[in-house]
Amino acid sequence: MSDKKFRDPADRTPRTVRSPRRHSGRLTRADFEAQVQATKADLTAQVQATRADLTAQVKATRAQIDATTERINARTGRNLAFAILIGLVLGGAVLASLLIVKELFLLVAAALVAFTAFELATAMRQAGRDVPRVPVVLAMVAIVPVTYYLGSAGQWFGILGAMALVALWRLVEIVLPMSSAGRHGLLADLGAGTFILGYLAGLGSFAVALLARPDGQYWTLAFLVVVVLCDIGAYASGLSFGKHPMAPTISPKKTWEGFAGAVLAALVGGVLFAVLLLDQPWWFGVLFGVVIVLTATMGDLAESLLKRDLGVKDISSWLPGHGGFLDRLDSILPSALAAYLLFVLFT
Repeated sequence: MSDKKFRDPADRTPRTVRSPRRHSGRLTRADFEAQVQATKADLTAQVQATRADLTAQVKATRAQIDATTERINARTGRNLAFAILIGLVLGGAVLASLLIVKELFLLVAAALVAFTAFELATAMRQAGRDVPRVPVVLAMVAIVPVTYYLGSAGQWFGILGAMALVALWRLVEIVLPMSSAGRHGLLADLGAGTFILGYLAGLGSFAVALLARPDGQYWTLAFLVVVVLCDIGAYASGLSFGKHPMAPTISPKKTWEGFAGAVLAALVGGVLFAVLLLDQPWWFGVLFGVVIVLTATMGDLAESLLKRDLGVKDISSWLPGHGGFLDRLDSILPSALAAYLLFVLFT
């Protein structure tokens, strides 16, 4: 007979009672879903905790960066991030124009002198000098191509003609019935207009005159980069070690330690450019660096003295982190004349 129907009474082995398959399946699925939900909740809690930790770390790091940036800005007197960005943009435009087609530099130079002339004339007007801005800007822009294509004669006749134009414009304003300009302070107004053209065009045009010479783009590039190196060296050294003011009544933030850093940077840059780019001996690089660092420093101090005389902190606020265009060109203007003279004497 089949074992399925009869069971030995002596057999004491416990019989396993199995639940129906459908009921067993429901319990397993419920357990699985419960485990999934628990795992999901655990993962969600871990993600939220990790996100909270990352958010706290980011906020703490950002607070530290902001605090450091504020300390640097307070010490240097400028927004460092914007200063670097603006410097890279301007430097890139100058570098590209000089290395691709040097005539492109005329466009860059014309734009720079136009903005610089406008902001300086505006600062003069705010200080009580009625300088006509339109002829100043037009004259400055015209001097750039005139100097490049007509040489020294075009340079000097252009500057003298620009001075005459601005003076005549101011005189005509007096007699025009619709003009608000008056006769009060006329000589001071004429002097201010003449000063702007003599300062900006009389010095800055030498960069264009240098550019017009054979291989002049390399000399122009060399003196511009060395001026920038002076600024970087002075900034880094002054920020790190500056304790002794150089000219406290003119520029309180300028220190002798910063000047030493500028000298070191100018010497290194001068020697490298002399040997690698200008085909000059190393000792000329030393001379080049010394001359440029002196003219750059004098230009910076002269612009600080001008701002103090006008009663302004910056000539304008068009360039975040830099002030105005003149705040970037102050060291370049006298250095352009120095570089031109060195080119004439040693080539």
